[in-house]
Amino acid sequence: MLGLAPRLTARLTEMGITTPTPIQTQAIPHAMNGRDVMGLAQTGTGKTAAFGLPLIHTLSKAGVKPAPKHVHGLVLAPTRELVRQIYDNMRDFTKGSHLKIHMVVGGVSLNRQAQELGRGTDLLIATPGRLIDLLDRRAVSLSKARFLVLDEADQMLDMGFIHALRRIAPLLPAERQTMLFSATMPKLMADLAKDYLNAPVRVEVSRPGVAVDRIRQSLHFVEKAGKPTLLKELLTTHPGDKALVFARTKHGSEKLMKKLRQDGFDAGSIHGNKSQGQRDRAIAAFKAGDITVLVATDVAARGIDIENVGFVYNFDLPNVPENYVHRIGRTARAGADGASVAFCAPEEMSELAAIQKAMNKRIPVEGGAPWPTAAGTQANGGKTTGRPSGNRRRRRPGRGAGHKKAA
Repeated sequence: MLGLAPRLTARLTEMGITTPTPIQTQAIPHAMNGRDVMGLAQTGTGKTAAFGLPLIHTLSKAGVKPAPKHVHGLVLAPTRELVRQIYDNMRDFTKGSHLKIHMVVGGVSLNRQAQELGRGTDLLIATPGRLIDLLDRRAVSLSKARFLVLDEADQMLDMGFIHALRRIAPLLPAERQTMLFSATMPKLMADLAKDYLNAPVRVEVSRPGVAVDRIRQSLHFVEKAGKPTLLKELLTTHPGDKALVFARTKHGSEKLMKKLRQDGFDAGSIHGNKSQGQRDRAIAAFKAGDITVLVATDVAARGIDIENVGFVYNFDLPNVPENYVHRIGRTARAGADGASVAFCAPEEMSELAAIQKAMNKRIPVEGGAPWPTAAGTQANGGKTTGRPSGNRRRRRPGRGAGHKKAA
């Protein structure tokens, strides 16, 4: 497949992967030829394999054992959950091979990570902050790293990791292959590519900011105080289906999770105040179906790859409009259908306007009517007609005409 080594192709066949996705079809041949690659694609399109498989192919073919503390390839990702997802995929791809794969994230013993890296590693997947901690301790060297991958690079910029990247990149050899993958392309991304990539090939399989077509989106205008009640009502319409609920703050996520438990839902939460172990256990329980509602902050927007998430609820609208697309991309994965439901309080009208502008699309309204804005207009267009009724009959989310139950 796409010129990959027979052993690697056989492993993919064992995993049931026989047909590459569009981003893989476009990116892998260029990566195999040693070109720098800038890949733009929505979440859930197979970006990890698009950069991971060429790395594994090349590292396996080289057959050079890494020296103590040294790394041959480096993948940087902005969140612990995304690092874990990439690591798990890489371990699956390399099962039965000699390659050593390690991950380093915060919330885990620094000493233990230093000991593991002391034996050398072929491929290291890391969050920038924890990698810098290990570099400062001289527990790892990047001087022989011939490959650098920046995954979800736009989110790294949003989270302020540009300063960390400026410290890390010069520690790698100037002669290296660099790949940058992202779902959006803000101006800062173009600047980043100019600084760190050498004559990159740009591959793009979908226009940045466009939500996955299979996701049925809907919008409810509701007062902030009424959001918990509305969420409970909507969750009750699809009992047993996995639902991912996004809240804006760590405190708000925890409070909402506890309220859902009081209302009888099997709910868990992940956010920055949780230890890595707590976050891992919550995600594992969600995957297994032991909990059916997972409340999260944007720390999880790009780090969760879980099958059969039927519904995504934007309990709070995100401050960064692109994050809306990443959030709802947690459903409708691997060819399944899915639904997203957004709640908009009066104070969130500007966020809604920014989201719809970024998507160049209006989200269909299923409850209430647009709140008046400061300019006296509505986010969905037209003049205000007074306070929304809030009594509009709500349709069951994701169950409109022609919509199939989420797989």
